[in-house]
Formats: sequence, C-alpha cells, structure tokens
Amino acid sequence: MKTVVPCYYHLDVEVSPERVDQVSRILAAHLRYWNLENLVEPVCHCAELLLRTIDDHATDKNTTLEMWWNGQHLITAIADIDGKSHPESATRGWLARVAALSDGWGCCATGDGGRIVWFSRRARAMERAPLVPTAPAPSLREARHAPRELPVPVLAAPVPEEPLVGAASE
Repeated sequence: MKTVVPCYYHLDVEVSPERVDQVSRILAAHLRYWNLENLVEPVCHCAELLLRTIDDHATDKNTTLEMWWNGQHLITAIADIDGKSHPESATRGWLARVAALSDGWGCCATGDGGRIVWFSRRARAMERAPLVPTAPAPSLREARHAPRELPVPVLAAPVPEEPLVGAASE
C-alpha cells in the first residue's frame, strides 16, 4: 500500500486584482505537484471567490492562505485581518458557490478581530504511471533476416601479411 506524505503550504499576500490570478496559478502548481490535478479547478475557483471578496470589502488587504493535504482531505483556509467584512454581511452568492464546490466549509473568528474561512475537498492522490521508454523502431539491418540455409564461403588459404613499403626498420 502506498503511503501519502502530508503536505502543507503557507502564503502571506496583499490582495489585489492582479494578485488573485497569481495566487490561483500558485495554488494550481502546488496541487499538481501534490498529484491532485482533479482538485485544481474547484479549489482555485473557491480561493478566487474568497480573495476577490476580501479585495472588494476589506480595508486591510493582507491575507494568509494555507493548504493542508493529509492523503484524504485537502483543507484550504484563507484568513483576513479586517473584522468588518463578515460572511453574514457579504453577499450570499459566494458562500453558496464555495459550499457547492466543497465537501465542507466553515468560518471562525480570530483573536485579533479577523476571520478564517476554510473549505475542504475529499480526494485521493492520483497514481502516476511510470514512464516506460518505447522500444526504438527497428532499422533496415535489424528488420532484414539473413537466409540460414545458404553456407558461407570459406577462404581457401589465409592471406599472408605483406610488410609496409617505406616503413622504418629498427
């Protein structure tokens, strides 16, 4: 049985419209590196929704993003410091989309007045098939079979070696 090594990723970022796309590409690269290609689209979409909400509603744009992979569940958490933008005060559309794209989600307050929104996805790491080199195509010499029935002519007598002309003698 193949054991899975737990993985963790942490990113502190100041959210801006350009950074949302960059963070999405970074998350996708980590998920592919962890062999979780099937989670790239839903996880990146949920993270983009949360980051865009922070960009639109928060006054402090500094955000912490974390991902944990334990072999069965991927948990992604996005924390913001601004306590003014809570899920209850935000539009319910992004919460419904996060809930639809994840197996579970939640929100909790932090000690400094901020909040953490997390969501999880259940998955298994995809098995990578080892790359097997293909056999080279046979060349003309390898593909042509020599007839085995015909005898090979043998030379009647060995050819004597002749001394080289102009060779220096010792």
